[in-house]
Amino acid sequence: VHLVESGGGLAQPGGSLRLSCTASGFIFSTYAMSWVRQAPGKGLEWVSAIDSDGDKHYADPVKGRFTISRDNAKNTMYLEMNNLKPGDTARYSCAKFRGAEYYSGTTGDQYDYWGQGTQVTVSS
Repeated sequence: VHLVESGGGLAQPGGSLRLSCTASGFIFSTYAMSWVRQAPGKGLEWVSAIDSDGDKHYADPVKGRFTISRDNAKNTMYLEMNNLKPGDTARYSCAKFRGAEYYSGTTGDQYDYWGQGTQVTVSS
C-alpha cells in the first residue's frame, strides 16, 4: 500500500489550495479515506473523511471551508481548501481506514496506512 500526497505550499490568508492523495496497492474504491493534520508542536488533528460510498465528514474548524472528494477511477482523494486561515498551517496527511466507513477514534488505530504528508503554510 502506498499513499502519496501533493498540492501543499504557501497560501495567503483567505486563499485556496487543493491537496491530492494518490493511492496504490489496494482496492481504493472499497475503503474510507481521511485527511489529518499536525501543526508544529501540536498533536494530530482529524480534518475530514470520505466513506467508500461518498458520504463526507468534516471537523468543525473546517466545515464550510474545506471540501473532500474522491475519484475512484484515478485512485485519488482530494481536499479543496478555501478561505484558508493561519491556523490551518500544518502538515497534511492522508490515511486509509481499515473499513468502508468513517469512524472516530482517539488512538489512530482506525487507520492502517498513512502517507508522508504535504506541508501547508498560510501566511501573509
